[in-house]
Amino acid sequence: MPMSPACESEAAPLRSQAATRWRELTGTPVLALTLLIVFAASLMLGAYRVPPTHVVEILANLCLPESWRPSGIWSATEQTVVTVIRLPRLLLGALAGAGLGLAGASLQGMMRNPLVGPDLLGVSSGAACGGMLAILMGWPDAGLVASAFAGGFIALVCASLLARASRGGGVLPIVLAGVVVSAFFTALHGLIQYTADAESKLPALVYWLIGSFAAANAHKVAILAPVVAFAGGALILLRWRINLLSLDDFEAEALGQKTRALRWSVLALAALIVAGQVAVSGIVGWAGLIVPHFARMVVGADHRRLLPASALIGAIFLLVVDDVGRMLAPQELPIGILTATIGAPAFAALFWRSQRRATGGE
Repeated sequence: MPMSPACESEAAPLRSQAATRWRELTGTPVLALTLLIVFAASLMLGAYRVPPTHVVEILANLCLPESWRPSGIWSATEQTVVTVIRLPRLLLGALAGAGLGLAGASLQGMMRNPLVGPDLLGVSSGAACGGMLAILMGWPDAGLVASAFAGGFIALVCASLLARASRGGGVLPIVLAGVVVSAFFTALHGLIQYTADAESKLPALVYWLIGSFAAANAHKVAILAPVVAFAGGALILLRWRINLLSLDDFEAEALGQKTRALRWSVLALAALIVAGQVAVSGIVGWAGLIVPHFARMVVGADHRRLLPASALIGAIFLLVVDDVGRMLAPQELPIGILTATIGAPAFAALFWRSQRRATGGE
């Protein structure tokens, strides 16, 4: 028996709510499976073709106990391509994407603003400035990460203080503060490059500043993995507390949450992630801004689901973009250029849409 129009109109919202709830519950497992598929497919892509069966056999030979290892035939070149070149690169890209996704989603939740990110707040520029100083001075890897963290954290604090000093509210003070801080550190980039030796230091600084995973190796993975595991894991543990920051400070403190301490904790953890990423691969811009928006489309705005989804989508995003950079042109395109090409128009669209909503245009 067909449903009456009145019943149909009442059932439509229920179906919509059920569909949304189902998407939120299944979104994270589907994203995890997608990441595994993209990672496996990326191992097979590149200038040197490796058959899928050989890739599986090489990975099995690498991971399984000796008695369980397959007896397939693959060349030494194929094994080198998969284990020495592609595997570290993909691991580094996935870790960087997951970390930037977590940092961006956490900063947006903490500031109650979906249009902020590590790039717009000047964190990436500050971390790059610290990293460039470490490279110029010839510091070891630990000093590089520490210097990048110091630069990123200083930039984040400066942007936050400038935004607070503004009497206005909303998106514009935060964006303008980030632009000012980023411009200042970008000027320092130029000063450091000007003082660097043109033959020994300058080419490495310029190439590193663009952002690329081309020089990925197991050592860089070992640097970034603990940083993302510690800081990203801490942010995920704080995800329900970040939900409280969407409330008014008085309401959040009435629930027993010390908002000031929580905000500084989130700032420090986000800066640490960005510093680690910049230290091993240079500036990879815009991922921390646009990835959380994709995650909200999949799992909603609840940070208990949003942060894990942002980590997964961030890893998928950078893996796919890196694949495009490797396959699009005869000479590899740095991933920092590609993410900026995608992210800048996306941010413009998001900013325009938010301004229209704020002025009642939608």
